[in-house]
Amino acid sequence: MDVSRRQFLGKAAAVTAGVAVMPLSEVEAGLNDQPPRRGGDPGKRYGMAIDLRRCIGCQACTVSCSIENQPPVGQFRTIVHQYEVTDNASEETAAVMLPRLCNQCDNPPCVPVCPVQATWQRKDGIVVVDSDQCVGCGYCVQACPYDARFINHETQVADKCNFCVHRLEAGLLPACVESCVGGARIIGDLNDPDSHINRVLSENYDDVKVLKPELDTRPHVFYIGMTDAFIERIQGESGLWFDSEHGGVMGAVS
Repeated sequence: MDVSRRQFLGKAAAVTAGVAVMPLSEVEAGLNDQPPRRGGDPGKRYGMAIDLRRCIGCQACTVSCSIENQPPVGQFRTIVHQYEVTDNASEETAAVMLPRLCNQCDNPPCVPVCPVQATWQRKDGIVVVDSDQCVGCGYCVQACPYDARFINHETQVADKCNFCVHRLEAGLLPACVESCVGGARIIGDLNDPDSHINRVLSENYDDVKVLKPELDTRPHVFYIGMTDAFIERIQGESGLWFDSEHGGVMGAVS
């Protein structure tokens, strides 16, 4: 067990025994405030656009992500869910593909709840996890309203999509973007007015949506062509130790 985990467990034991480790005000501040961003290029702000009109649900993104990042079998950093959407007026039913991944929020609720600051937001907007620092408490998993995090069954620490940051830093595209046969996923620098993603978002301005905008998390995964049925009603919160949407569950929205 590394030092950070021993320290965390030691403090937890002390609190349980009734010993005051630190003032409550300091604990509350640490768990409710967004800590300073660190690392990454401060001149960039990465985001992703997903054109649902181009997604065919082939799961090439899911497979390539799993090969690249090696999550345990049955757990995924990104996956394409298939839904049946029924029009209440016409009663017609259509299949809808909805790729899911970390939304790299500008106001990420998963970050301030981490008691050891093992997850943080880089200056380029990407939210990352330090698996060596993480104690596997699962607070961030519960805090994410998009079901984008999970406790890795093998490492017992938090896991999630990080836009394949190691590939971006090497000048490569994330695995899911590179493998998308329909060109549905577009990643780029939102601070660059001439970037491909900004052109696509501008051209489809009236048809761009994000998941759960009412939560003020300010997601930076933008969906083009998404039906309104998914904006607020998509399943988000899930139990820590139960199957989540990232287990490939089929859903139905009407």
